[in-house]
Amino acid sequence: MSYEIKTGNKQAEPLLWTGDFYNEGTGSGDIFDTLKEECGVFGVFGHPEAASMSYYGLHALQHRGEESAGICVANGRDFNYHRGMGLVKEVFDKDKIQSLVGDMSIGHVRYSTSGDSRLTNAQPLIFKYRDGDLAIATNGNIVNEPLIRRELESSGSIFQTTSDTEVLAHLIARSPKDFVGAAKEALRKLVGGFAFLLMTNDKLLVASDPNGLRPLVMGRVGEAYIFASESCALETIGAELVRDIQPGELLILDKDGLTEDRFAEPQRKALCAMEYIYFARPDSDMNGANLHAARKRMGSRLALEGFVDADIVTGVPDSSISAAIGYAEQTGIPYELGLIKNKYTGRTFIQPSQELREQGVKMKLSAVRRVVEGQRVVMIDDSIVRGTTSRRIVNLLREAGATEVHVRITSPPFKNPCFYGIDTPDRRELIASHQSIEEIRREINADSLSFLSPEGLIQSIGGLSSGDYKGGLCLSCFDNDYPTQVDFGGAEKEGCSC
Repeated sequence: MSYEIKTGNKQAEPLLWTGDFYNEGTGSGDIFDTLKEECGVFGVFGHPEAASMSYYGLHALQHRGEESAGICVANGRDFNYHRGMGLVKEVFDKDKIQSLVGDMSIGHVRYSTSGDSRLTNAQPLIFKYRDGDLAIATNGNIVNEPLIRRELESSGSIFQTTSDTEVLAHLIARSPKDFVGAAKEALRKLVGGFAFLLMTNDKLLVASDPNGLRPLVMGRVGEAYIFASESCALETIGAELVRDIQPGELLILDKDGLTEDRFAEPQRKALCAMEYIYFARPDSDMNGANLHAARKRMGSRLALEGFVDADIVTGVPDSSISAAIGYAEQTGIPYELGLIKNKYTGRTFIQPSQELREQGVKMKLSAVRRVVEGQRVVMIDDSIVRGTTSRRIVNLLREAGATEVHVRITSPPFKNPCFYGIDTPDRRELIASHQSIEEIRREINADSLSFLSPEGLIQSIGGLSSGDYKGGLCLSCFDNDYPTQVDFGGAEKEGCSC
C-alpha cells in the first residue's frame, strides 16, 4: 500500500505508508535518516535450553534489526523453527519458545529496505537438500550476489527469496563434496562482508569474511559454545567472551566438539568503522576495545580538533552520549541531558497529516527546554547522512531556546555508499559527497560544524597500535577505499541484503 497527498499544484513528498501500519518498511525514508544496520545473528551449540538462550541473545541484539526475528533449533533428527515480522518480543511467546526443543540453534534479527519487508526473507532461511536440513543466518552483504544469482538461474536454480543469503544454499547444494567441503567451496566464491551461521541436523558452522568486515564473537557458558554479532548478547545469558572470529575463519562444531579451520586466507583486516561509531551497543567489546571507552575517546579527540566555547555539551541519544561525555571531560564544559529520546515510538496505525509528519521528529526526540534555553550548545552526533535529521535536531534545540548550536560529528564526512551490510543512500543523496563543510553547516542551520578526522578516529579506537592498514578498519564510506572489489560487470542488485 502507498499513499501521497497533494497540496495545490505542488505534489508533496510521499508519506511513509507502505503497509498495514504507518512506518512499516520505511527504511531510509524514516523521519530519522540515520544509517540502518542489516542484521544480528546468535548461535548456540551444546545447551539444552538453546532456544531460550537465543531468545534472550536476540533481545540484546534487537538494535541491529527491528523488522523480523527468527530462531531455528536442531535436535539431532529434524528442525523446529519459528519466524515472524516484528520485534523479538512480538514474534515469540512462552509457548513458541517451549516448542523449539533441541541443544543447537541459530537466531536472527533483521532490518530490510522498503519493498523487501516480507516474511519470506525473514531468517534463518530453511532449506531441504540431499543431506537433510540446512538453516542459514547472516549478517552482512554479498557484493557479487547478483552475478552469482544470474549464473545459478541460467543453469536452472529457482530462488524462493530476494535475500542474497539464498545464493549460499544453492552453491552448497550443487557441490558434490560433503557439507563442510561444499561450504568452504561456496564461501570462497562470495565477495563482501558477512558473518554466517550454518546449521544442519548435527553440525554448526561459523564463518567470517576474509576481511572481517562484519563483527562476530565466540563465548562459552559451561560446556556450550555461543556465537553472536556483539559481546553484549553474551553478557545477557551469562556467557564468557572467548574471542573474536577471525577473518576467513571457519569453525566446525559437531559431536567431536569444536574444530578450528578456515575457508580462506585472511585479507586486509577491515572491520566496519561504523560499528565503533554508531551501530554496536556501548557495552560491547570488539577486537579488544570497549565501545563506550572508544566513543569517549572520539569525543575527547573531537574536542581537541574542533573546540568551540560554549555553555553545555549534549549528545544525540543513544549512540552519541559516550562521545558527548568525552567532549565535555576534555573541554571542561558541563555535559547536560539536553535531548531525550522516546524509546516507545514503534509502529503506529495512525497515518499523520503532512504537517504532523514534518513535526514527526518530536515523536522520537525532545529538547529539554529548561536545560538548553539561553545556552550555547555543543551538539554531538555520530554522522550526517542526508542532513535532514541534523537540521531537524538543530532547529529543535533552537525552538527550545538555545542561543547557539554548534554541531560536532564523531566521524569523518560520510561521502560513499556501503556495500557490506549497511543500508546507505545513493551517493548523490549523501550530503557530504557534493557539499563542503561550510555548505553543510548552512544546510543544517548550525552556528559551526566540525567532523572528526580519519586519523583521530583510528587513534580513538586504538587501531594505530595494531600495525594493520588503517588500524584494521574499513573507512570506505569516508575515503572511497573499499577493501574488496565492488563492481561486477554491471550486475545490479535487485534483492535485499541478509
